[in-house]
Amino acid sequence: MYYEPQCRFVNTEWCYASSRGIIEELATLVFCHIHAHKLEEMPSNVEIKAAVRNLKFLTERAKELSKSAGTLIRQQDTFFNAQNGRLKLRNLMDGTGQLIFYDRPDVDGPKLSNYSISLTNDPEGLARVLSDSLGVTGAVKKERHLYLVGQTRVHVDSVEGLGHFMELEVVMKEGQSVEEGVAIAHQLMGELGVKKEDLIVGAYMDLLQADKKS
Repeated sequence: MYYEPQCRFVNTEWCYASSRGIIEELATLVFCHIHAHKLEEMPSNVEIKAAVRNLKFLTERAKELSKSAGTLIRQQDTFFNAQNGRLKLRNLMDGTGQLIFYDRPDVDGPKLSNYSISLTNDPEGLARVLSDSLGVTGAVKKERHLYLVGQTRVHVDSVEGLGHFMELEVVMKEGQSVEEGVAIAHQLMGELGVKKEDLIVGAYMDLLQADKKS
């Protein structure tokens, strides 16, 4: 059967797929989805990532600031080859998952991250198809404690093979400037006891790959 997906925001020559098979068709649709969202206004966060010096102190401060015990989330992120940014499939270990594209600079300190998310009820099946079509760069397994502080998601992560880390994601509101998001991130850094020298560059996947090379 002849199949030709249409992408509203993408040059149609990028989106052409015929009888190459379901794997190639799905890969094309993923590519179209990513580029379409790049031409639309994508949601964004201001983020920081840091190594944890004192896990007990950080956890207690996160509980105090969020006025909650937090939520435990087990995740496995599989990263795939992507022409732009990063593409990962997050398996939430409960039969659901999220296909996530994001693009952010690899610098320490607060940074703007643009992202797009699509939900799935078959993360393992989708992972097999994406692996066959795009190729896998690696995987990250972690236990995450999530705390909500105002408009910020505070993540306290235990990453298999790496150790303990903290992430802040300031979820940007409509009309809010990057400078405002950075100011919120800096304030929370101080309240959580995170120092500038604790900040790290890149994703957990980058750290795991660097460990393998060393």
